[in-house]
Amino acid sequence: MDLTAHPVLSGFDALAASLVDLYRDLHAHPELSHAEFRTAGIVAARLSDSGFEVTAGIGGTGVVGVLGNGDGPVVLLRADMDALPVREDTGLDYASTATAVTAAGETVPVMHACGHDMHVTCLLGTADLLARGREHWSGTVIALFQPAEEVGDGARRMIDDGLYDRIPAPSVVLGQHVMPGPVGSVYASPGTAMAAARSIQVRMFGRGGHGSMPDQSIDPVVMGAATVMRLQTLVSREVSPTNPAVVTVGSFQAGTKENVIPDEAVLKINTRAFETHVADRLAEGITRIANAEAEASGAPKQPEITDLNSFPLTVNDPDATRRTLGVLRGLLGADKVFEIGPVSGSEDVGDLATEIGVPLAYWFLGGFEVGDGNPLPTNHSPQFAPVIRPTLDTGVAALVTAALEWLD
Repeated sequence: MDLTAHPVLSGFDALAASLVDLYRDLHAHPELSHAEFRTAGIVAARLSDSGFEVTAGIGGTGVVGVLGNGDGPVVLLRADMDALPVREDTGLDYASTATAVTAAGETVPVMHACGHDMHVTCLLGTADLLARGREHWSGTVIALFQPAEEVGDGARRMIDDGLYDRIPAPSVVLGQHVMPGPVGSVYASPGTAMAAARSIQVRMFGRGGHGSMPDQSIDPVVMGAATVMRLQTLVSREVSPTNPAVVTVGSFQAGTKENVIPDEAVLKINTRAFETHVADRLAEGITRIANAEAEASGAPKQPEITDLNSFPLTVNDPDATRRTLGVLRGLLGADKVFEIGPVSGSEDVGDLATEIGVPLAYWFLGGFEVGDGNPLPTNHSPQFAPVIRPTLDTGVAALVTAALEWLD
């Protein structure tokens, strides 16, 4: 990768040390969704220092910087800021030891286990370089720092809070996400890029009693277990084999003692699909199966079914994505940039583009050294920690190069 390929990138070496320090600081001080107050403050201050017009507090903790530089296209660059309730196990000297209290009142560990600290650092570096090199481009750059990607509503909250009444409408939305791939590589899916996801809670009701007298009870554990098994047929028997789909019961909570039949059981279920009608079919099937199993068990009332969160399909504009990948090949080399198929992870970045009908180009950024034979840690793993450099170099260079491709 030649960081002197464009004059705007030539200032990266002078900026790199401060960006490394920023990344380590953000990694050590993660914040949960909708609570990114410290991160948002750092972002707003740095954007202001770079000469951006800054608006903070959009959708809660969202921050947007706008840098106008004459006539030309308006390019929106997006980074997400929130972390996860995960206890870090990387052994790094800048590892997080942070905890936070959730909305439910539970104290949890907090970690940047999905690389959003890298996203923030890369975009702040990109914003600074574009501001310093504004004689080499014209148009408007929007640097958008989004809260709450992990719960799927951060982009929507910013939009509903008047985002596009406060900033110029972009011509294109660009973004990237660090993943467990080879450091220095970039890969993207033109067209459908990431799955639609939905999380649903099912609270099933029985009648509690003594474990020695099951005939006097209605057991919600058995009811829930039957539901778990029956849910597997949604994919295997109700969705076409040509349409990939996933149904996962990630949490099953019931009872506190081995000889007490509890009054209720709670299932938390996650679905993934690559077509909207399949996602809808899965949600309908969860309700239908839960109600049917409750009826079959003689439950005193129907289950209580609650939507926890949802993510839309992420759909890249094919032409915009291939155009962006083309310039990234020129930067990184053809052997480092790949077109891939859809991945089963989920994102809400697409809301920023579809809301105003502009193209999205969203790519993945490899952040790990490979070759020792051990599997790479996945996103959301306690061991997830990208190599700072050259991941940071590649991320900044990719965002700068992509932005310049769309600016005049």
